[in-house]
Amino acid sequence: MERYSSYKPTSMQWLKEIPSHWEEKRAKYIYQKQNRIPKENDDVITCFRDGEVTLRKNRRTTGFTESFKEIGYQGIKKGDLVIHQMDAFAGATGVSDSDGKGTPVYSVCTPIDNQSLTKYHAMVIRLMGLNGFIQSLYRGIRERSSDFRFETFARQFLPLPPLAEQEKIVSYLGDKTSKIDAYVADKEKEIELLQELKQKTIADAVTKGLNPDAKMKDSGISWIGDIPEHWETRRAKFIFKKNKRERRPEDEVITCFRDGQVTLRKNRRLTGFTESEKYDGYQGIRKGDLVIHQMDAFAGSIGVSDSDGMGTSVYHCCTPIGDFNVYYYAYLIRQMAMSGFIQSLYKGIRERSSDFSFPVFGNQFLIIPPLDEQQSIVAYLEEKCEKIDKLASELQSEIDYLKEYKQRLIADCVTGQVNVSGV
Repeated sequence: MERYSSYKPTSMQWLKEIPSHWEEKRAKYIYQKQNRIPKENDDVITCFRDGEVTLRKNRRTTGFTESFKEIGYQGIKKGDLVIHQMDAFAGATGVSDSDGKGTPVYSVCTPIDNQSLTKYHAMVIRLMGLNGFIQSLYRGIRERSSDFRFETFARQFLPLPPLAEQEKIVSYLGDKTSKIDAYVADKEKEIELLQELKQKTIADAVTKGLNPDAKMKDSGISWIGDIPEHWETRRAKFIFKKNKRERRPEDEVITCFRDGQVTLRKNRRLTGFTESEKYDGYQGIRKGDLVIHQMDAFAGSIGVSDSDGMGTSVYHCCTPIGDFNVYYYAYLIRQMAMSGFIQSLYKGIRERSSDFSFPVFGNQFLIIPPLDEQQSIVAYLEEKCEKIDKLASELQSEIDYLKEYKQRLIADCVTGQVNVSGV
């Protein structure tokens, strides 16, 4: 697509230039804030960070703090421009697709005249959030939020193309982004199927072995079922012991992640953790330890450490009592988690966590294939999982590229850096 023939500088800090025939106006001269009284039977509307503004029940029904009194709720109409005052920095701005009601944290806006489209300016304001401009207005208040009240929004300059061009931009982007979204959804489904295949491959291998013709017997373990006839069962406390090593001065922090990787924190990320200035109570972890996160085991935080280091006391750092392959048992115990069994032990304590103490773990029955079979299963799974992970990674890279392209396309179109009218 080509650019417009001429441009002019703007008063907008986040946008240097717009087409010469476009206007720019403060938002207060384009939009007015509504404060409607909701109807008695209105359903709750949520403004999500991906820009969708819809009835809460259309997206999910759990994970929200329900309000019993709903004090201050306001009416929202289909077509309203909705800006989340606290989450606008993260993209929570869009046009409502329904009538309903929302909390007072939303700025619910309508055009003052017929010179603007809410769908066009929703994309503009999302861009202001995603490019960091909204956050820059409030830097220092809170690290990852802002208070983008209507009064603040009203002072900002917005681009204002002729209405006909706004309509063309919205129509063009609607067509292009819907195709991108559909393609991304297909690729995400492929990744989901790959992960299901990976999980089934692991489950079948660690609980049934690699010989499809092996005679089977009931293991007596509810989450496993039948196992090869020559395999044994034993309580975990007779297979693993828990270590309590002293940390060393040179030890760095190790984290046990929910995907089963146990590695030095710096190998994965340096942000998003609560840093400890003191390491009292930390324990030594050694490469090859089976590490189980006491609180997050239900979600898969179980694996074999790839490094020497130290970790909090919430980790069970285990070594085998005898000849057992720790990698096999990491797969097996993660399958215990993925099957929902660990969570079932603690149903009712907290909705999405458990206290998988070592005595509880130690009391569980585990299966014992012969050592050579444990090793063969591990080798088989490493090969299979590597191939599946590679395919999933390639698909994810494609998805990431498409999402970046979509955002660049929206940014270029709504700011006039490309001429949609000439397409």
